[in-house]
Amino acid sequence: MKLGALYAGEACLLPRVWKAAGTLDRMRGLLGRPPLQPGEGLWIEPCASVHTLGMRYPLDLAFVDAQGRVKKLVHGISPLRLASSIGARATLEANAGQLAACGLNVGDQVAWRELGK
Repeated sequence: MKLGALYAGEACLLPRVWKAAGTLDRMRGLLGRPPLQPGEGLWIEPCASVHTLGMRYPLDLAFVDAQGRVKKLVHGISPLRLASSIGARATLEANAGQLAACGLNVGDQVAWRELGK
């Protein structure tokens, strides 16, 4: 996995966001990993649907299209659930409440950027 941050324009929304780029990283997601801390997230690309089977805590999800526009937000999805968005290219996973706290809204333009690049 690669470490980066999530931006809306030049504003950093989440300073520590890992990108699951490989097939195995995308399939595993957050399963078996330590819980995300405030300011952290997981960017999964490509990804238009997410399951929370095996998760122990609720998540916030942001489904993002190929142009980086937030298509759909799901707040506080509980374990053992499914969520998807037709036309999404990537999904951001964060702790429940994190996306509202950073002010993310449907229609916002976002980008994951690798740290140090």
